[in-house]
Amino acid sequence: MASLSPLTGSLGHRRAAHLLRRVSFNYTKPKVDQMAGQTAAQAINSLLQLNPFQLSQPIYRDLTVPGSPVETWLLPLPGSPANVPAEDFVLRRWIMTWWCNEALRDTGIGHKLQFFLHQFMQTTANTGRSSGFFDYLQLLRWGVLGNFKKLAYKIVVDNNMLQYLNNTQNTANNPNENFAREYFELFTIGKGPQIGPDDYTNYTEDDIVEAAKVLTGFRTRSNRDVVDAETGIPRGDVQFGQHKAGSKTFSSKFNNKVIAGATNAAGMWVELQAFVDMVFAQPETAKNFCRRLYRFFVSRNITTEIETDIIVPLANTLIANNFEMKPVLQQLLQSQHFFDADDADNVDEIVGGMIKSPLELNYHALSFFGMPLPDPMTNTAGYRQVFENGMLQRAFGTANLPLFFASDVAGYPSYYSDPDFSHQWFNSSTIITRYKVAEMFLSGKLTIGGQVNQPLGTKLDIAPWVKNSGAISNALDSQTLVEDLLKYLIPEQVDTDRFNYFHVQVFLDSLPPTDWTYEWQNYLNTNDATEVTLALERLIKAILYSPEYQTF
Repeated sequence: MASLSPLTGSLGHRRAAHLLRRVSFNYTKPKVDQMAGQTAAQAINSLLQLNPFQLSQPIYRDLTVPGSPVETWLLPLPGSPANVPAEDFVLRRWIMTWWCNEALRDTGIGHKLQFFLHQFMQTTANTGRSSGFFDYLQLLRWGVLGNFKKLAYKIVVDNNMLQYLNNTQNTANNPNENFAREYFELFTIGKGPQIGPDDYTNYTEDDIVEAAKVLTGFRTRSNRDVVDAETGIPRGDVQFGQHKAGSKTFSSKFNNKVIAGATNAAGMWVELQAFVDMVFAQPETAKNFCRRLYRFFVSRNITTEIETDIIVPLANTLIANNFEMKPVLQQLLQSQHFFDADDADNVDEIVGGMIKSPLELNYHALSFFGMPLPDPMTNTAGYRQVFENGMLQRAFGTANLPLFFASDVAGYPSYYSDPDFSHQWFNSSTIITRYKVAEMFLSGKLTIGGQVNQPLGTKLDIAPWVKNSGAISNALDSQTLVEDLLKYLIPEQVDTDRFNYFHVQVFLDSLPPTDWTYEWQNYLNTNDATEVTLALERLIKAILYSPEYQTF
């Protein structure tokens, strides 16, 4: 049976690498080695942290004007720099670039969890003002490792969300059901199978109608002049004149709950809280959230056994802790089941069981190889080139991850579309982009998409990396070199035939191992890396092209 019992003893290399791949976009050998000597509980505690930003807020620089100053701003507040562009759409790209830079540098779970919340509490970067998009990201970060119920309450009046799902147009005389529908289906309880006309497992169409009435009169504040007292983040507000008066009566799915109607603006907040309380009082809300966590961090496949042994106990933990997320994450991520250690075959289900998104595919390589990242303040153009042109437009956008521009309110299909889930990352339209990752990093050029001769803004100089990084224990020995790379870059140990493919056919090009030893020693003596670079680049390309590297 699947077990949430804590894994005991030191993690060892394989399990430490698995844990780090799953919970962070930043994957390094030193971190894996450190966690290998820790227990699961110790390793998890080191990862369940909100690490500080490199830059606390986005920057902007007019790259068309040589020598123009770099401005750091919380946009758009009074006193913002005069040279920040009036065209609001320009700033969105800088916010996205900022997020991508911070996500790669984050050695904990913070940005991974923020992205988890984003992919089902979905808005897009161009929904409203760039300031609203920034505030939305900040609200998700506030919710990371915090209270999911509180986040589900506060997301209702997020300015971006109010506009994205049309709730700012939800009026007393013409209630708009869009946000109410998605709040049930996507954000909280989930629909469940349809069991009759206008009747789903967990709510009815009439419940959506009543919920829409509760949500009437909440409005955006585009000038950011209303700030949430608890989060310190600008939010929307209430307009009582547009709120539907009277009580709202829900179906038997919610025990025929009657929510008293507000009689003034302050009462609208009380009514909203009563609605959220009603939704979260249903056990299915906690279960649905835990299924999302499981599919994101563990496996897409939820069997009857997993539902009974994993999802239900996790949901009970969530409820017992008043919807605090951290205890659930601790229970799940240090469990025997997460490490595939709860049955006789510990290599059949979890480790290497999902296909990497473009984020993991690129960021795990960038961080593992320690590729140099341009400083946002001193090399702003290079910083923008790496993260906007290289990552957002090319590595992500052409690989079916239009980050912060999902085409559907449900988010990115690879996270919710049953039964394919993560297999959708790897198809005929994305395969070329995925296979060009190694070429892009090794050449330092944008080999993906058009204008392939443009610089990426960073480059992997593989010979100096092998020599100086400490990742390779003995570079003179070809077998050791290949073993060290495969140990960290591929989730499971390969068999002899597969190892020989990487070692003999690819790396040595079927030449004797002594040839490699001679060439490496010659490089050490002369600093001429020509010959060793050819072999090393063949190997890195083969590993990053391999089916094994595509999984985690």
